[in-house]
Amino acid sequence: MKPNTPLMLSAAFALLVGCSHAASTKAPTHASVGAMEPSWSERTDKGSMLTSASLLGKPVYVNFFASWCPPCNDEASDIEALSKRYASRGLQVVGVDVMENADKAALFGREHHLTYPLVVDDGTLRNAYQLDGLPVHVFIDPDGTVHAIRIGELTKAEMVRNIRAILPSKGHA
Repeated sequence: MKPNTPLMLSAAFALLVGCSHAASTKAPTHASVGAMEPSWSERTDKGSMLTSASLLGKPVYVNFFASWCPPCNDEASDIEALSKRYASRGLQVVGVDVMENADKAALFGREHHLTYPLVVDDGTLRNAYQLDGLPVHVFIDPDGTVHAIRIGELTKAEMVRNIRAILPSKGHA
């Protein structure tokens, strides 16, 4: 029996399209504006695990910091205030302590009276966001798309502008 070449080509094409579609829906390994947030799972300063998957459906403000970073310390109270101000709109703030340990992250949280979770990065997020300085602010839409990556110290007004851009539509608080 002679093989049916057009049928075999159609099957091969369908398989190729299906595989490339599956690959394109995976989270990227490096963050970029307009792309899905990279997938991650990290331990918090309190010892529990926090994952990017658990944040899907929420607008997320990720703040990369270190306790030794003066602008990071300067911004902490504004970030905490905005975390509380926009909590009723679903905003989830996550602090990411870069290149330190759980004790340093916990101390930073206590000193600044932070109520949002602090992640102790094992290098995964630092690499995913290709950090080259601190602080870094990442604003992620509820669907998991990176809306903005801001490097350097932000004013409270700049934080508010970026937060409002990722909140579900309902007017502005």
